[in-house]
Amino acid sequence: MKTKLTLIFCAFLTFFGTINAQEKQEDKKKEPGHYNENKFRQMYDLLATPNMFRTASGAPGPAYYQQQADYKINVEVDDKNAKLYGTETITYTNNAPESLDYLWIQLDQNMRSRTSQTPLVGNERISPALTEDKFAKEFMEKGFDGGHNLEYVKDAKGNPMKYIINNTMMRIDLDKPLKNKEKVTFSIKWWYNINNYRVVGGRSGYEEFEDGNRLFVMAQFFPRMAVYNDVEGWQNMQFWGRGEFALVFGDYDVSITVPADHIMEATGELQNRKDVYTSEQVKRWEKAENTFDKPVIIVTQAEAEKAEKGFSDKKKTWHFKAKNVRDFGFSTSRKFMLDAMAVQLETVKPMAISIYPKEANPLWGDFSTKAVAQTLVTYSKHTFDYPYPKAVSVSAQDQGMEYPMICWNFGRPEKDGTYTDRTKYGMLGVIIHEVGHNYFPMIVNSDERQWTWMDEGLNTFLEYLTELEFDANFPTDRGPAAKIVPYMKGNQKFIAPIMSNSENIFQFGSNAYGKPATGLNILRETVMGHELFDHAFKTYAQRWKFKHPTPEDFFRTMEDASAVDLDWFFRGWFYSTDYVDLGIKEVKEYYVSMEPTSEMKDYKMRTGRFTYDEGPFIYLVDANHKEFNAKNKKAFEIKDVKMLADYVSEHYTAEEKRELKSPKFFYEVEFEKPGGMIMPIIVELQFEDGTSETQKFPAQIWRMNNDTAKRVFATEKKIVKIQLDPKLETADIDVENNTWPKEAAKSKFDELEKK
Repeated sequence: MKTKLTLIFCAFLTFFGTINAQEKQEDKKKEPGHYNENKFRQMYDLLATPNMFRTASGAPGPAYYQQQADYKINVEVDDKNAKLYGTETITYTNNAPESLDYLWIQLDQNMRSRTSQTPLVGNERISPALTEDKFAKEFMEKGFDGGHNLEYVKDAKGNPMKYIINNTMMRIDLDKPLKNKEKVTFSIKWWYNINNYRVVGGRSGYEEFEDGNRLFVMAQFFPRMAVYNDVEGWQNMQFWGRGEFALVFGDYDVSITVPADHIMEATGELQNRKDVYTSEQVKRWEKAENTFDKPVIIVTQAEAEKAEKGFSDKKKTWHFKAKNVRDFGFSTSRKFMLDAMAVQLETVKPMAISIYPKEANPLWGDFSTKAVAQTLVTYSKHTFDYPYPKAVSVSAQDQGMEYPMICWNFGRPEKDGTYTDRTKYGMLGVIIHEVGHNYFPMIVNSDERQWTWMDEGLNTFLEYLTELEFDANFPTDRGPAAKIVPYMKGNQKFIAPIMSNSENIFQFGSNAYGKPATGLNILRETVMGHELFDHAFKTYAQRWKFKHPTPEDFFRTMEDASAVDLDWFFRGWFYSTDYVDLGIKEVKEYYVSMEPTSEMKDYKMRTGRFTYDEGPFIYLVDANHKEFNAKNKKAFEIKDVKMLADYVSEHYTAEEKRELKSPKFFYEVEFEKPGGMIMPIIVELQFEDGTSETQKFPAQIWRMNNDTAKRVFATEKKIVKIQLDPKLETADIDVENNTWPKEAAKSKFDELEKK
């Protein structure tokens, strides 16, 4: 029930603002019209039009399709000469409604060929001082001779097929169009020089140890089908080195021949364990399959140390099969030890596995597999139960890269086995992150070549949640809103919107990893709440499991499954470089008076559609008003205003009276928004008795005025301080305007950086 006090107060607060605005408008010339630039306008102008393939809800449509590519691969790793030899047979199924005249194959190793265009697109400058080895490498050496060397491309009958290579892409021309639901089978034979990734770089290659042993992490090692879909047809963007891989789901049957003393892990299930393990190692594996509390050592350090001295000339073939994966990777070395444990999820129990050389112990033996297990538990809780039989973490110095069921991760102790917390948590962070990539993009298969944030950003967000579940004191560096502030307040010349192609991004880590992860955390913690966010995020993951989502599918699903309008957030956070800066512009203290100011003496309040009330009124007067009577500067009591006391007595029952508030102090707070990014207003009111309360106003408070917003606080206790964003939830780049009374306080961000 509204009292006359409330009505008069509200009317008073708008009266002078309306008059002043009208007077100012009369003095101005008529302004020209303008387009709708409201921060809350919907995103119809940015999102692709829904259709039968992708619906307006963000779900796959009734006509959604995707292609399939099945591989049978045989490769051999020449350890001594660092070469890889391979043959593959690809069976490609066209599920598109249209026919295809040609196929595109990705030859990503060609990025390292001597004819590669990749070195030519980077800017260079002279280094004024160089060591002799760097000078020779820079100006004298020819460089690494990498890239795929194709020996043949043949059809199912063994006939040569016409093809053309364009840098990292190869087009195979078909003799006749491949119609809907038809298949084509062809074979490729190739070889290439394996790169020492610590010397020439790369996401795969080998690491060489002082004793001559090598640790191979092999990926992008075979010609792979490009994606063809309803959004862009063929994925035909070159691999320049940053934007990663868009790949087709399919089944893999892979045989890998390596020296007989090597230990290996790879994508897929091992088919011939008894042929490549000792009988004792087989028993240990069987034990690990039913051990859920700690890793079981399958290949011991002693066994690995014995093997690394041998350099066997004999060979051994490992056989793996994988169903419904988008890629294949493997790692092999005679230096490897291996441990494993089972992970109990709601519906399945996959294996968590780590392989690592002795140089990685004791750090890896203590933590790696446990981190893998925690990742599967946390990610499954927020998406879907992990559908693959295993997840493998490989110790590879200076690496951090992901493939289905397997990933390479950096972080090793000192030679004496000691390590710092920085090394430990750095290793744990990369393991969680790379294992997490099994979900994004290995299963929820976004196009990394186009949109890095769709896999890296979403994955970094879940990495943040996993780190805190693994260790409540985990020193997370991406996720909390305060961590992104230095980037958001940086030079706009070197900041790009999140919705930028991978090759066009400034400050790659902050843009594609940190900012989207932070945005999702803000949505979860501040805008939507856990329940709505978690349901929507899980809905997206389950809708697009083993499919190819686009940004629109994500944006639409998050709204569709939550009934929260997020267009304002996605438009600002993902499509612009707007930053958050909210502040307190002005605070006015009001006190109750029965004496009107001169401006209010003839005031009439509209009470109905056509009628006006002429009083008597209860007035609220700004303490700074020239006519304010200092005797009224006191806490308000209902009993001191007879007309109000009588009204309450006459109109409320005893039970209703007990529910009435008893405000004693009145404040009008004007908030301002110097930054372009919309955010909810979070206000902490601190009272003179040492207590406090926090109120939050939705982002929509800015919908009618993008510059300022006003709220009234009627409190029972005197406010001594008002604090905006007390927990640093909004990524506000300037906290100096966040307090009233204004104070020269230390930045909370500075305090965070010191910790």
